[in-house]
Amino acid sequence: MTESIPDELTTNTTVNARYKLYPRLLLIIFIFSLPLINPIVHGDGVGYYAYARAPLIQHDLRFEEDWRRANLYFAQSRTQPDGQILPDQFTETGYVSNLFTVGPAILWTPFLAVAHGVVLIADHFGAHIPADGFSLPYRLAMAFGTAFYGFLGLFLSYTFASKYVQPKWAFLATVGIWTASSLPVYMYFNPAWSHAHSAFTVALFLWYWERTQSKRTLVQWLTLGAISGLALDVYFPNGVFLLLCLIQSLRSYWRSVREKNRPALQNELMGNLLYLTGLCVAILPTLITRRIIFGGLLRFGAYTVLPWDWSAPNWRSVLFSSEHGLLTWTPVLFLAVIGLFLAARPAKGIAAYFGVSLAAFYYVIASYPFWHGMSSFGNRFFISNTPIFVFGLAFFFQYVSSLFRSSRTSFVALAALVALFAVWNGSFIFQWGTHLIPVRGPISWSEMVHNQFYVVPRQITSDLQAYLFRRHAMMEQLEQRDIEQLKKETEP
Repeated sequence: MTESIPDELTTNTTVNARYKLYPRLLLIIFIFSLPLINPIVHGDGVGYYAYARAPLIQHDLRFEEDWRRANLYFAQSRTQPDGQILPDQFTETGYVSNLFTVGPAILWTPFLAVAHGVVLIADHFGAHIPADGFSLPYRLAMAFGTAFYGFLGLFLSYTFASKYVQPKWAFLATVGIWTASSLPVYMYFNPAWSHAHSAFTVALFLWYWERTQSKRTLVQWLTLGAISGLALDVYFPNGVFLLLCLIQSLRSYWRSVREKNRPALQNELMGNLLYLTGLCVAILPTLITRRIIFGGLLRFGAYTVLPWDWSAPNWRSVLFSSEHGLLTWTPVLFLAVIGLFLAARPAKGIAAYFGVSLAAFYYVIASYPFWHGMSSFGNRFFISNTPIFVFGLAFFFQYVSSLFRSSRTSFVALAALVALFAVWNGSFIFQWGTHLIPVRGPISWSEMVHNQFYVVPRQITSDLQAYLFRRHAMMEQLEQRDIEQLKKETEP
């Protein structure tokens, strides 16, 4: 007679299998997405990448060669016909004015160091690969590193969300933000920019902040400070997320004072001091490079002289403009924001913290004169909020699923919704990437919608083949098309 398996054991085994399934699916999706990485350095990416290449290859912060070897539009606007750097590109200290952040370079360094070692070994055996930081092995290492950090950010976002919702909704939400937001453009197509790294560092910060919030040790305070500093190294607006630590500590101080708990008060104060210590140590690379290049620890180049307007005059345009509006270009984020208000009771406190940080981030961008991101797919600045969007979208899906009678039906329906958002976003990215619509300035919605249904289906197959197999030639064509569009825009 066969001994029956207890129902409880069977249930636990099934649950554990499901918990392991979704992380594995995320990893599989990432692996199959790797052919999309684009080993190119252009635009803002020239400045970000220079902070990694110059120290590794030249052992200094002289970026003249990076400016000369940049993509055509970037180089033409910063160099003379004979290749000399324009005088206005230099700071008072004699260095090229590289106002971009050093954080992405810090994160790329392990990948580039390996690539450099491989190139040197290959050259020793007669490969003749330029060991200059510009050749393909370096750019591949950079592009893979960006995709890797983008995936880690998504994985941490999934891990965080799955603590509060069923894993299947956290999984769907992660895939939804992965495929239907601005993130894939900067995770694959423009890997030399900072936004995928920003999504990772913010996700790491929020994951560790939540994991240690119940009772944070002094070592954990120090670690949290270091992570906060890294997030600032990568992208300055990430400083708004430090509000979470400030609010949490102020609440702790108030509780300790009210309860007259002096040991708790002293422990919180010591933790805050260690947090600031970790933060200051971690942002030293930013402060040191600012001192060398701009002549002062707190000098940030053009960012400090721009006409910021702290009345946030662009609050409506940031969300709804045809010029890279957050919700009009990436509407899945509207559902994610709604989801923050639908958080179940155990997560309401976390959702409130996230709402405050998202609102603060929104305020900063609405006060920025270049709120639209210039050449941007959607409002790229908000990619930093990827873990918050995953969290909110997961709760939105969980709430909507409760309206269905069948759990399986709800999953299929919401998976279909994610697929629709992904297809729409992918087609939109295709239009933007191939310049069917302007990459800068407002777009025509009627033209965009027409292209989605009539132009993209005819062109996407051939252009995708070109992207996968003739990428270098395609990128040159797109660069030339971009320059021609800019000339038309500036003609009287």
